[in-house]
This record gives sequence, structure tokens and C-alpha cells, in this order.
Amino acid sequence: MASTLVDVVRLLTVLNLFVLLGLAAVWGRNWWDLRSKHAFGLLLFALLLIGENALGAYLFLLDPTVSAWIGNPEQVPPPAQTAMAAFRALEFAGLAFLSWVTYD
Repeated sequence: MASTLVDVVRLLTVLNLFVLLGLAAVWGRNWWDLRSKHAFGLLLFALLLIGENALGAYLFLLDPTVSAWIGNPEQVPPPAQTAMAAFRALEFAGLAFLSWVTYD
């Protein structure tokens, strides 16, 4: 179960990264065309979350110390892994809604 939760965290981190890259492309194009503060704010929001998810993807997938640590249920108990998975799932749901609003 614990390994499954960590796999969910890893998968949602990468999915969030791809969704944010798409949103940043749209919001960046809008900012370039319109030069509005709203479009710039959305672009900055996407860039900050891209940084957060890129760091998370590196740590959860590539860093040998952290990726081994979060997968070990003796060091990171299942409630903490459940919380990490829930945070990533909520972020994915929010980004999916923003994508629907943006592309509609």
C-alpha cells in the first residue's frame, strides 16, 4: 500500500508538470498578445508551480536518497504518504479545472 501511495505521488507530480507546461504556454501567449497584468499573473503562477513540481519530480524520482526515503514505510509512515498523495491529487484536480476553464 505504501509503495502504491508513493507511486501515486510520483505520477501526479509528473502529470501536474505537464499540465502546467501547457497552461504556461497558453498564458504566456496571452500575456505576449495582451500585455495584461491578469495574464502575467497567471503565467507567473504557472512558472512558480512548474518549479515546485520540477523539484518534486527530481526529488521523488531521481534523487537516490529522497526517493528511497519516501518509499520506506518505516521511515515515512503511511499517514504521511497518504497526505503527500492527497496534496498532489488536490493540486491535480485544481489544475485540471484551470485547464478546462482555459481551453474552453
